[in-house]
Amino acid sequence: MGIRSVLSKPLAAYVVRQQKKWAARPGETQRKVFQELMEKAKNTAFGRDHDFAGVRTYDDFQKRVPVNDYEDLKPYIERVKKGEEGVLWPGKPLYFAKTSGTTSGTKYIPISRESIPYHINSARDALLNYVHESGNGSFLDGKLMFLSGSPEMHKENGIYIGRLSGISNHHVPAYLRTNQMPSWKTNIMEDWEAKVDTIVEETLGKDMTLISGIPPWVQMYFDKIAARTGKKIKDVFPNFSLFVYGGVNFEPYRAKLFETIGKKIDSVETYPASEGFIAYQDSQKEKGMLLLLNHGIFYEFIPADRYFEENPPRLTIEDVETGVNYAVIMNTNAGLWGYSIGDTVQFVSKDPYRVIVSGRIKHFISAFGEHVIGSEVEGAMNYAVSRHPEVELVEFTVAPQVTPAEGLPLHEWFIEFATPPSNLAAFEKDLNLQLQKLNSYYDDLITGNVLRPLKIFSLQKAAFQGYMKSQGRLGGQNKVPRLSNDRKLADGLQEYIL
Repeated sequence: MGIRSVLSKPLAAYVVRQQKKWAARPGETQRKVFQELMEKAKNTAFGRDHDFAGVRTYDDFQKRVPVNDYEDLKPYIERVKKGEEGVLWPGKPLYFAKTSGTTSGTKYIPISRESIPYHINSARDALLNYVHESGNGSFLDGKLMFLSGSPEMHKENGIYIGRLSGISNHHVPAYLRTNQMPSWKTNIMEDWEAKVDTIVEETLGKDMTLISGIPPWVQMYFDKIAARTGKKIKDVFPNFSLFVYGGVNFEPYRAKLFETIGKKIDSVETYPASEGFIAYQDSQKEKGMLLLLNHGIFYEFIPADRYFEENPPRLTIEDVETGVNYAVIMNTNAGLWGYSIGDTVQFVSKDPYRVIVSGRIKHFISAFGEHVIGSEVEGAMNYAVSRHPEVELVEFTVAPQVTPAEGLPLHEWFIEFATPPSNLAAFEKDLNLQLQKLNSYYDDLITGNVLRPLKIFSLQKAAFQGYMKSQGRLGGQNKVPRLSNDRKLADGLQEYIL
């Protein structure tokens, strides 16, 4: 047993003890965060414009600060980019995390001196929760792979600008740097396919014990290793024991990934965002991820089905219920206020508060009022795969077809199978029936002959990789939207239909 694994256990015990203290007092913890944010930001330009000094209660805050998206805050962010201090948060941010927005183009999300430790320590604490519960810290003694975007940054007006994963890379603790993969030279490569090929070269023959990344891009890495060696991953990396992921629902990828690995291994889910580290899986035995209530973020939640109302209800942590889709609104110690990050979550537990990511507030299909969301199409897909165990998925997305060449409108599913169903028609039927069970509006439209049952289009091998590459979005933190209310992605996939 190495020194890292030995030292991790008392640290893990301490972290879990502290975590349980604030998790047991969720309302009190969030009120404390709220008061600290108001006090710290009251003399900023945003704080003065919205009279933070006069805020005494959350109701006061709601009356002063509307729900904002990036475009709403952009005038303030542009002032910060030009070098002005004290605009959204005291001083200047340390970083801007550069992200690609679906409606706003490139977004620049501030990360402050106060917020960066939470980004870094939350990832550490996710692993320490696993060590504490499982007793397994041996993975810390091997090579740790973080499959991410380039850590290269540039500086404008005293602020470093880069991708979140790259920014985080600069803060990996010194005691882990000696066993971190890939190398800096490889990590800064911009061409994703060439980068993954080089990572394969670097990691073959190494004692890989932990691998982290977005599932489809980790699958790409595994496929290249399997093609190179002709072996399962377990035979290439016999001590590989922990997979860490975030950003997408793992379930659609699980069967294919584990088949490539050749054995089941433990996994830890995380929920990092440029706006803040929101949650992590704190237990292998419980569903969902622990919402991080004392990490410099005051949360608000809007019921997703009321999000687009003129004045939707804004709820605090003490008002939420399990099983309801909520849009996540964040107020942060980096200077985001009333900020809608675009994600929806469901609470699966209130003691402690644990969430699952259920989709994107703007990623839905509602061409006929059905409002099908990400968790529903993923739930239907998981059911269909369970009914057809031979099936292995690579990726899929769903879009409406409002004006088909013939027949009623329908939902079209574009699926890249690693192993297709032996009976595609039966798979299609199971998929449709389960979606009807999960969404009553969709069921009404099907039974009322407004829509006809969904249709599957099987795609060529590497179809999604080809499409993402054509859009300049291959690899890194880029994800394929699970569903869209328009035809842009669907039309782009037409050339890949088998």
